[in-house]
Order: sequence, then structure tokens, then C-alpha cells
Amino acid sequence: MTEVASTEAPQPSAKDLLKQLQQEYEVLGKSLPLAIGIDKQLLETRPEINRKQLRAALGMHTRSVRYLKNLQIATQRFNLDDSPAGEVSEEQRALASKELFDRFKKRAEENKAVQAEKDKAERAARAEVERMEKLTQLANKFSRK
Repeated sequence: MTEVASTEAPQPSAKDLLKQLQQEYEVLGKSLPLAIGIDKQLLETRPEINRKQLRAALGMHTRSVRYLKNLQIATQRFNLDDSPAGEVSEEQRALASKELFDRFKKRAEENKAVQAEKDKAERAARAEVERMEKLTQLANKFSRK
């Protein structure tokens, strides 16, 4: 059985692709609000990019906290060359704010649950230590000397 060597270079992961794009394009590096259809602009300038990888990379980018924070206060969207590409609507800013609020609320609830578990484990450990001390005291009190 023989294997055929692939002549195509392996595609970078979406995360690696995003890092490359952030280094290459200032608008991505600064997490500025992107123009609607920025994926088409990227595919025109970089046709070798895999569409699925690009969509995954842009999805990670546009769902990042940094991007959403910028989007919630922005008034302008930008093309790859940093030129204006339309306005950010009030609705889009509100959606970004809501997404951030929901994420931070969920994170706070998760942290609260983790802390409650730690506190519960600590109380159980202290109770066990106290129990052992009482048993030791009882054993000493009633032991034959």
C-alpha cells in the first residue's frame, strides 16, 4: 500500500489564521468594528485562504470581548485599509452591550458557584478536623493509663 504525498500545504488553524490577519491588518489588530462583508474583502486580497477557516477566525474575532467592547462604543465600521465603511447602528451597539453583560453575568455566576464549592469543602474539612480532635480528647479521657 502506497501513500500519495499531498502537494498542498496544511491549512493553519482558525486561531493561527486570526493571528496572521491581526498582524497583517491594523483594523483587525486594533479590534475595530469591521465592515459588513469583510470576509469578501479578505478573500479578494488573500484568495489562498480557506473560506471555512476564515469564517471561523472572523467568528472568534467578532465574538471576542475586546471587539465587542469596541463595537459598543463605536460609531463607524472600517474596511481592511482602515477607511470608513458605514456606521454602527444603535441596535448593533446595544446587542454588543447585551452580549458583554450576559457573558460577564454568566462568568460571575460560575465564579460564585466555584467559590461556594470551595467554601463547602473548607467547612467539611474543618468539621472533620474538629471531629477528630473531639475523638482524640474522648479517647484520652477514657483511656486506661
